[in-house]
Amino acid sequence: MQAAEAASDPVAVMFAADEASRRLGIELLEHGEGTAVLRMTVTETMVNGHGMAHGGYLFLFADTAFACACNGAGPVTVASGAGIDFVASAYEGDVLTATAEVRTRFGRSGLYDVTVLRGDEVIAEFRGRSRRVRSMRTKESQQ
Repeated sequence: MQAAEAASDPVAVMFAADEASRRLGIELLEHGEGTAVLRMTVTETMVNGHGMAHGGYLFLFADTAFACACNGAGPVTVASGAGIDFVASAYEGDVLTATAEVRTRFGRSGLYDVTVLRGDEVIAEFRGRSRRVRSMRTKESQQ
């Protein structure tokens, strides 16, 4: 993506500033208005005491895909709520893909589904509710 295109792409700008997701190695593979596909490899620091990927990391991964999908058209959109169903366990070394898609938008709100896969196997299903906001507080505005 060219620098000028990236600067006008709300998802690219948001993802570039997302330290939490980038530090976990989450990659933004593709995105469009209402859609996004991301990839993450489960690392040893993401595994719980049972040797499985911690559910919080799976939620964060799906939530990041949700954020990318619902911010594709701008303006700034945030989660108003979300839930996840864990279908199968993931383990260290597993490469996961999260695919997010808009289901419906109404007023300033929206409903999105995210499927987390290991290959063709469903690991988790996430549903997020979004809300467009009028303005965002920035670090600078808080000082």
